[in-house]
Amino acid sequence: MLTEIFPFIFVVDATAIAGASLWSLALYWGLSPVSEWVIEQLNRWMNFAERSLYTSESEFEKTRRNREALNSFYASLLSIVPFLLAGCLCNWGVELALGSSWAISMGVIACVSGGVYELGRRDGHSS
Repeated sequence: MLTEIFPFIFVVDATAIAGASLWSLALYWGLSPVSEWVIEQLNRWMNFAERSLYTSESEFEKTRRNREALNSFYASLLSIVPFLLAGCLCNWGVELALGSSWAISMGVIACVSGGVYELGRRDGHSS
């Protein structure tokens, strides 16, 4: 079906997608203070950009709570994009250095390490 629409063929490497996704999850967990900062900055930017769309203060305040909640949701979804790009770079670096057979294995190891770090960090904050 895609070949009917586009005059060229998409080549999808499942190993690269899986490796980049694992690396991005590992970076998202391992750099959780940075990911929280990215979410906060995206949320602030979206709220500021949306405020400029309203001319009336009363109209803006009427639906402010719902819009800020929706902006917070969108910010949390968009916060993965920088980590996905960094995950692609990490996966590419591992494939270049160790070969493609190690890409997913190193991604899994990094993901487990990032998850253990995040659990330890949260446990340290609660104590």
